[in-house]
Amino acid sequence: MLLNVGDIVKMRKSHPCGNDLWKITFVGSDIKMRCEKCQRIVMLERPVFEKRVKKIVQPADGAGA
Repeated sequence: MLLNVGDIVKMRKSHPCGNDLWKITFVGSDIKMRCEKCQRIVMLERPVFEKRVKKIVQPADGAGA
């Protein structure tokens, strides 16, 4: 899965705050993301992230350019 910093992704399960949209803040062997509603930061290993992500809702500005 091709990810960029700034992508907004939708996860399969919602966060306890009720939101399921997350903004990617770091991409590597781990993925760091921030909840769009409560601003909580979570870091997941890439295989775990790829299993839990549903889709990329909004690509980062300038992605693919």
